[in-house]
Amino acid sequence: MKNNIAEVNQLLAAAKAMVNDDTVQPYSGPFKVGVDLGTADIQTVVLDPHNRPLACYLDWADVVRDGVVVNYHGACRIVREQLRRASERLGINIEQACTSFPPGTDPRISINVVESAGIKVSNVIDEPSSVAALLHLQDAAVVDIGGGTTGTAIIEQGKVVKSVDDPTGGHHITLTLAGHHSLEYEEAELLKREDDSGAAFTVVRPVIAKMADLVKAHIAEYSPPTIYLTGGCCALFGFTTAFAAEFTDIEVIAPSHPLFLTPLAIAAFADVNAVPQARMG
Repeated sequence: MKNNIAEVNQLLAAAKAMVNDDTVQPYSGPFKVGVDLGTADIQTVVLDPHNRPLACYLDWADVVRDGVVVNYHGACRIVREQLRRASERLGINIEQACTSFPPGTDPRISINVVESAGIKVSNVIDEPSSVAALLHLQDAAVVDIGGGTTGTAIIEQGKVVKSVDDPTGGHHITLTLAGHHSLEYEEAELLKREDDSGAAFTVVRPVIAKMADLVKAHIAEYSPPTIYLTGGCCALFGFTTAFAAEFTDIEVIAPSHPLFLTPLAIAAFADVNAVPQARMG
């Protein structure tokens, strides 16, 4: 499974390298599309049939909270624009995509936003389960630390047997930083994303421990040997070390670029679009 993580890390590095790159790269062949409506960001990823990234778009946006779209028109506008940019970058006609939802929330919320862009939703899956599918996990747990929620999926013998969500995530880390340093929320958010000194980590370590306690309660009766982390919050300096310290008998593994793992997994779960119609004139 670690070898699989190494392969996925290469895909994540490729996705990161092309984020919001509109350079025209004409593509011909089947492809897959995933749209991830997160609390802190919205991402659209296009993959080839082997899950290699072809396009990746990200907008930081406060339009979703705890799995509920609080700015429907804003979310629709961002998704339409990302799909347009991906189509023009690759010279393809996107007709369908996969989307996701936090466990325990209504999937129709995400479906409605994607369909507003005029495309079909071919698949919908909860966020941690999409990661479990991408990594081909047999016996493990996936913990998705999102902006507003923490999703936990338990996998046994290759099947998801439990998937739950808790209302805590990166948003709460930002609030803690804002309170401690007397910062505006936006300033604290930037500190969280950009800190590489460990200063932010020192302040928010108790919040990370609380997240770990919630996960402990969910996995107690299953005892998975490994936990795989995903979500942009995991990129915080020191996060993985602090989270892993709460699980002395369980291995904790984080990808190299956790911000892009769930969007990549959603796209990988998508049905393949038909051979695109080239529009290169």
